[in-house]
Amino acid sequence: MSWRFIACTALFITCLLTANVTASKLISVGSLTLTAGIVLFPVSYIVGDVLTEVWGYAAARRVIWLGFACNLLMVAAIWAGGALPPAPFWKGQAAYEEILGQAPRILAASFVAYLIGEFANAYVLARLKIATAGRWLWVRTIGSTIVGEGLDSLVFVALAFAGTVASGVLVEIFFNQWLVKVVYEAAATPLTYAAVGWLKARERLDTYDVTTDFNPLRLS
Repeated sequence: MSWRFIACTALFITCLLTANVTASKLISVGSLTLTAGIVLFPVSYIVGDVLTEVWGYAAARRVIWLGFACNLLMVAAIWAGGALPPAPFWKGQAAYEEILGQAPRILAASFVAYLIGEFANAYVLARLKIATAGRWLWVRTIGSTIVGEGLDSLVFVALAFAGTVASGVLVEIFFNQWLVKVVYEAAATPLTYAAVGWLKARERLDTYDVTTDFNPLRLS
């Protein structure tokens, strides 16, 4: 596997882990209240688009599962660090738990939403590539993001907050997250074009998933 693929994989996982850590902070963007994870999380979808477009769905599938495993390891390490008794002179335990500690329901929602959203994104892009005969990359990247980020936001909001906030607020949270992520992807389209073009030229590769098994559980 080339160093370019490894670099894309590392960038994907770094964006995912960083977004999950920074998501503990709420920020205001105009009239919208979002998590600070919005800064990097959409980049993982952009990199996922590049992986699928250049190396194909099967390669992206392995990276998605690798990201899941790395995220699980990070969460386990953070939990273990929080469970260990703090030094008597250390006064940061409460801050550690507040920033890094997440409720089991939030973690479960995040994990499920990630898998559903990322696999939907890769699947839609791969299918659209065949349907468009490799033309109109912007249709594939934005179209797959609308579906993938939509499902990610919907599943996360529903699993994490249903029953705890009013239904109208749930809809607002979902729509705001979805809208910002899609706009983010659309704004990054020129960068995506440049990255895809450069990688295809250097890798001498342009994968079409005509005979691919799209089963998300298959790693071979």
